[in-house]
Amino acid sequence: MVHLHRGLVIISLGVGLALWNVPSGGQQAGDPSAMSSSASSADAKFMKEAADGGMAEVELGQLAADKGSSSDVKQFGQRMVEDHGKANAELKELATQKHVELPAEPSAKHKATKARLEKLSGDRFDKAYIADMLKDHKKDVAAFQRESTSAQDTDVKAFASKTLPTLEEHLKHAETLNSGSK
Repeated sequence: MVHLHRGLVIISLGVGLALWNVPSGGQQAGDPSAMSSSASSADAKFMKEAADGGMAEVELGQLAADKGSSSDVKQFGQRMVEDHGKANAELKELATQKHVELPAEPSAKHKATKARLEKLSGDRFDKAYIADMLKDHKKDVAAFQRESTSAQDTDVKAFASKTLPTLEEHLKHAETLNSGSK
């Protein structure tokens, strides 16, 4: 009886380990198409930076929608809230799947930008906000272009590729607003 019980435990452990080693989606371990559920360190870094920037875009967009003196800046701010809010939600879901812990709030650098902008009003606010959006979106477009071609994880690559056109649109809009405010 003891031998039978021991045998069942060993078989159960073997089955458990075998099942634990099968990636989700029914792919077999060792299958070259099987994707790791964890992102590479470079992809994880990109995701964390994208989350940091995305949260800042939402907060600054809310600020612009409230404090902007021109309707164009207010509308642009509202668009940042909507577009980056949507992208942030998608990124959060992806990060959960890839076991990447995203920051809970914007970095100190982004908080400092918000604090600086909060002290401004009227045309000075509009110009400073748009200048910041221009600089930030140039950096974002470059990062998302790079990740859309060089990400190791196909899901991260797809997220960057899907989000890139929206960021490029934001950059063009910021350039238009910036040239109109001079």
